[in-house]
Amino acid sequence: MTLLNLVLALPLLGFLALLFSPRDAQVIRKTALVVALITFLASVGLATGLSSETPGLQFVTDIVWIPSPEIHYHVGLDGLNLWLVILSTFLTPICILISWRSIDKRVKEFYAFLLLLEFGLIGVFISLDLFLFYVFWEVSLVPMYFLIGIWGHERRIYAAVKFFLYTMAGSALMLVAMIYIYNHAGTFNYTAILDMFNSGRLSFTPAQEMLLFLAFFIAFAIKVPLFPLHTWLPDAHVEAPTAGSVMLASVMLKMGTYGLVRYCVPMFPDAARRCAPWIVILAIIGIIYGALVAMVQPNMKKLVAYSSVSHLGFVVLGIFSFTQIGLDGAVYQMLNHGISTGALFVLVGLLYERRHSLEIADYGGVATPAPWLSTVFLITTLASIGLPMLNNFVGEYLVLQGAAQANFRWAVFAAIGVILSACYMLWLYQRVFYGDTPETVAGHLHDLNFREWAAVVPLIAMMLWMGIYSGSFLPPITRTNYAILEQSKMNVRFRVAAPPAPYLSAREVPHAR
Repeated sequence: MTLLNLVLALPLLGFLALLFSPRDAQVIRKTALVVALITFLASVGLATGLSSETPGLQFVTDIVWIPSPEIHYHVGLDGLNLWLVILSTFLTPICILISWRSIDKRVKEFYAFLLLLEFGLIGVFISLDLFLFYVFWEVSLVPMYFLIGIWGHERRIYAAVKFFLYTMAGSALMLVAMIYIYNHAGTFNYTAILDMFNSGRLSFTPAQEMLLFLAFFIAFAIKVPLFPLHTWLPDAHVEAPTAGSVMLASVMLKMGTYGLVRYCVPMFPDAARRCAPWIVILAIIGIIYGALVAMVQPNMKKLVAYSSVSHLGFVVLGIFSFTQIGLDGAVYQMLNHGISTGALFVLVGLLYERRHSLEIADYGGVATPAPWLSTVFLITTLASIGLPMLNNFVGEYLVLQGAAQANFRWAVFAAIGVILSACYMLWLYQRVFYGDTPETVAGHLHDLNFREWAAVVPLIAMMLWMGIYSGSFLPPITRTNYAILEQSKMNVRFRVAAPPAPYLSAREVPHAR
């Protein structure tokens, strides 16, 4: 068994252990936390064990799962999915910590579903068989449905059903496209299908390729979510418990952007190129629209939810700029968004636990009774708006530079979103934390306790680390993105001898010249 298989198996084993454990809430919480921490530590071993000298996939396991039709348990790791796996394992113990007191009913089921969700998310990112990818895609949908539907707020059933139906609609299209590819290729093996495309043994007419691309793209665009397929997201975020909002925003939305990079661009490069102009327009609309709608939200969770629509528009823009630096920025921004927006939902959840309200108007002057909570919230706010030395700045800068290389007007319009993000986030901070402190706030608000510090300090540390020393994350990302662009012949117009110096030296790039 490789280390990657162990990382995938641990949350599933924890899920099964919790199902058969006695209903002792403290034992269940501690068991879930221990399993999540062990899984995270094991996943860190993946980063240290990933060889910088070996191009392509590593930690590969490829065995037959179902003989007919031929479906493989085929998993592997490269620079594209490495950090997404670690992001999933990093946030799970944080979600357990922040739910320690707020979840007091059906505790066993809650933590079991949280570990099952982690299992599904890791499986999505590491799958290299189309059918296996689809199975994990659906597995991750189920626990999130129950997390929202059982432990959510007043309109939780409506939000859970809407989330489920939107995702299932896209999944059905993707499954049809996968079956069509299987009927022509004779396999669901992703790497074998790419080899067939590259060698000419498998090809589709332009119309067929376009339909297949759109089937995959719609499934991923719903998950991102890309404007105008975003309407399920605010409802899901507002009604979900804090841990559900964190995992949904930080990791589940990345399933869509990851799918665009892993499947849409490499398998259907011509269709992706033809569709890029209108996809970029939708991304830019999402950037500006999401920011403008966030600015007028009276509800903190809805504001952060619409900010996700805006921030993930940057990711889609970077992907479809088809430039090395833009794609690097897109993947890095996936990680940045996972950290900073996850932290925002954690902090909003802490405010909700104290005041039992998400309405901005019910707050004010929080900085007086809770100065450390206010400080942490300010750092997270500055990270979210892209302040230099914090993580989001790096991703947004790379995306804007890549977009400017492809079409300078794209970068100009997208940059409006950066300005607007400062407006709505700083305005939110002013209304919640400054001003006079009402009695209803002063009586309920207390500062961070030890458990809450344990949850927020790693997030703050990651914001600083990713903002100051991005070179510890970017090299494997750049190496994989370079291979994707080369394979799909997307970067011909901007070809360089090798990726720029901050990312890789020429000798580290496969076939660099």
